[in-house]
Amino acid sequence: MLTQDQKVFFEENGYLMVEDVLTPEQLAKLQDITKGLIEASRTVTESNERYDLDKGHGPDNPRLTRIKLPHKIDPYYWEILTRSKVTDVLTDLLGPDTYLNTAKLNTKAPGGGAAVEWHQDWAFYPHTNDSLLAFGLNLADVDEDTGPLMVIPGSQLGPVLSHHNDGVFCGAIDPDDPLFEMDKAVTLTGKAGSMTVHHVRILHGSAPNVSDRARLILFYELAAAHAWPLLGGASYIHALGQRGFWEDLQSRIVTGTPCLTPRLADVPVLMPLPPAKDNTSIFKTQMSGGAKSAFSVK
Repeated sequence: MLTQDQKVFFEENGYLMVEDVLTPEQLAKLQDITKGLIEASRTVTESNERYDLDKGHGPDNPRLTRIKLPHKIDPYYWEILTRSKVTDVLTDLLGPDTYLNTAKLNTKAPGGGAAVEWHQDWAFYPHTNDSLLAFGLNLADVDEDTGPLMVIPGSQLGPVLSHHNDGVFCGAIDPDDPLFEMDKAVTLTGKAGSMTVHHVRILHGSAPNVSDRARLILFYELAAAHAWPLLGGASYIHALGQRGFWEDLQSRIVTGTPCLTPRLADVPVLMPLPPAKDNTSIFKTQMSGGAKSAFSVK
């Protein structure tokens, strides 16, 4: 699926934009399913195991920050991950044996939908090695006004910056950190049906959505099978026990088979502890942890 030049670009820069990874039929079906889930949120009055609500949400104006674990709500989200061009990109970058860490559908609402402060995914869930990445499938056109993903090219090769505030994990870096080079940021806009890829250690964030359209991006966070979790920020897996974890892992295998011999790499690790007061989502972690914002609404 990917050319050698694309693979080299990802290795050097830590991100990639893949155009037209979805067929028109796949895109239309994902859009219809997602629209139905948003419509169903009208009767929801507080965030729950399926929805994270944004400020102003109500029956006449559904405003969400996220639909959680969409692949567990409708099997088509899992089908796209396991039987499409998305799968081909995955194996090109992580090899034949891969598993899903988590999935979420960020539905950044129009007119000021919540920002995601600058962070590195690695800070939330360190592993035995950093062969992990995230896919962001654009289910609608993403432009400068909708709060697109922004990345710092090459930062995946550098240090893991502090994501703590006053001794508590807040899920975001301090924008005044001298190692944070905002002037190098690249904005990843793209048409519906395209897909961003970013390395688990790259610095990234996104501004509020100031447009009159929702920004719909389906995120899959994935790992090579030889990358085993040291700790997952707020992850349910730690409550499963040994047998429950093993059974759960089988359900998250995307390609190939599990690996029982983790690859141990010399990677920087700082545990995401102690947790923020509310760590049920990145939005709640950043808010309750007192993360300093790098963004302001235009």
